[in-house]
Amino acid sequence: MRIVVCGAGYAGVTLAKRLEKALSTIEIVLVDRDPYHLIQHELHRVIRRPDLADVITLPLESLFDRVEVLRAEIEAVDRDERVIRCADREIAYDYAAVCLGAETNYYDLPGVEDHAIPLKRLEHAEAIRERVADDSRVVVGGAGLSGVQVAGELAALDSAPSITILEQFDSVAPNFPANFRAAVTEELETRGIDVRTGTPVECATAEAVETVDGESIEYDTFVWTGGIRGSASLNEERPAVRSDLRLDSRTFVVGDAARVVDDDGEAVPASAQAAIREARVVARSLVAMVKDDRDGFAPRPERFSFDSPGWLVSVGDGAVAQVGPTVLRGKAALALKASVGAGYLSSIGAVRNAVDLVNEELGVD
Repeated sequence: MRIVVCGAGYAGVTLAKRLEKALSTIEIVLVDRDPYHLIQHELHRVIRRPDLADVITLPLESLFDRVEVLRAEIEAVDRDERVIRCADREIAYDYAAVCLGAETNYYDLPGVEDHAIPLKRLEHAEAIRERVADDSRVVVGGAGLSGVQVAGELAALDSAPSITILEQFDSVAPNFPANFRAAVTEELETRGIDVRTGTPVECATAEAVETVDGESIEYDTFVWTGGIRGSASLNEERPAVRSDLRLDSRTFVVGDAARVVDDDGEAVPASAQAAIREARVVARSLVAMVKDDRDGFAPRPERFSFDSPGWLVSVGDGAVAQVGPTVLRGKAALALKASVGAGYLSSIGAVRNAVDLVNEELGVD
């Protein structure tokens, strides 16, 4: 029997680790286009501190004892034939989990994809760093958590550029509680960042971003974090799934690759914490289903409910954290963010990286 995990992000690595531990006699294959696992929520740090790339990229082979790691570009998930189609091979499966994350969505806005730099991969962070020079002008499209972190990191550079962040909705971090949004806005404005909410982008040229209300904002570097779409292997769609996280009886979809409605009927936000928790649920379901294949007893898949303990976002050398109704800032928020990141790294066996990340977050030499 073979279980194929497609994608080595938070969901894929967490799931593969759990399956490896629980299913000692089952073939487990992890497929990703890269040979490493990227700690995505720290990617913005590489803009200012390129050496951090070594801390937040973990060789996949180092994370597993028995999981077969295949480096391949997944082109399609053929659920009828139960085959993962890659550029150079096909991988048959008995069970599969699609954990391919999400790609940047440009919403067909003219010129945006042509002229903007996204932030999904190491080379994107490096490109932003190389483009930003003294006295330059940066426009960040999108004021979700990713856009906030990019803007904060740029503002913390020794020779900080002029930064404008644009958001189509009426507040930064628009999907989060009001007190969290207010604290994030204040952190941005304290750093001299021009925050413009209620300002949808209409198009972009090589020199300027044009807004719907007719304003032209000139830039030297344009960064786009304005939304997400599904991977090409899913026809750029994020399929909607219910709380059992199944596309069919043999195929699951986990993390940002899907639009999940949990067991309470609530839409689950695309986030690392949701992806990790969903992966744990799917791991338990798969273990039960493998036993079903052996014993002839059909278990009901476990159902996912998302109850977030809080939210975290970096803003340069500062941070904002929400725990329950309480919003923390300053050293307390930074310490909490460092501990969460280190906890995840430790959970997948990267203890040395966990220590290094805490030291980086807290400025310990």
